[in-house]
Amino acid sequence: MVKEYLHLEHDGKLLLVDQHGNGPVKPVKGRFSSEGPIPIIRLPTEEEAARMGLDWSVKRVNRIVLANVAHIITYATPNIKWPSDWAWKDSVISDSAVDPVTRESVYRTLHRVVSKVLITNKRSEILMAKVSRGFFTGCWTLPGGFVDYDEHPRDAAEREALEELGISIEIPDPKGESGDASGENEWSIVQTAIFNEEGLNWVSFTYRCDTDIEDQEIVPKDDEISEARWFPKDEALRRAVSLFDIEALTRLDD
Repeated sequence: MVKEYLHLEHDGKLLLVDQHGNGPVKPVKGRFSSEGPIPIIRLPTEEEAARMGLDWSVKRVNRIVLANVAHIITYATPNIKWPSDWAWKDSVISDSAVDPVTRESVYRTLHRVVSKVLITNKRSEILMAKVSRGFFTGCWTLPGGFVDYDEHPRDAAEREALEELGISIEIPDPKGESGDASGENEWSIVQTAIFNEEGLNWVSFTYRCDTDIEDQEIVPKDDEISEARWFPKDEALRRAVSLFDIEALTRLDD
């Protein structure tokens, strides 16, 4: 069984309807009830939105599977002025009257931010790590990981290098974006991609750090990194599997 819904969003405002397809309806933050059924608030179908006199421009279509039921969500921008009477999309999370598909749909619109670092040595070799858990298990990647809340991506890349490999690096920050200005030249690349029909959007910051860490011992993190090695650029490209890593390595000499 496949169910289809329409995710209409305009500058943070989301069209929601009641269980009969009437709307717009607004969630109530913090609403919870253990006594009897709660009226369901959900995304509309295309037919229900059309009955409201709306039209829209489609951005993408994603597939969400919950409890073995597939839900096809069409994400679109309504061709109207800002809908002040619609729901703020941030308000759906804490209202238990909002159905799980709607909450998951909103969750899929949030960015996953990762930060990586391309470390080179005096021989122009690139430091890569073989991952022992997660999506890239058994593969070689550039050091990096998720950016913490209230953390600059540059700081995250430095932290991940320390956590994953036990090395302390300082990425050039000539404009002082994450603190005091340091270094003269900065090389970085920002990329974004949706890799599958689930619609999770990834934003990747990759920084270059030309450094001499010969006096530091590289100590791979036990439960995350099985090995770390230096590779010439051509070999690093052959071993890389992440599209973000491949693009960063390709642009290394730009």
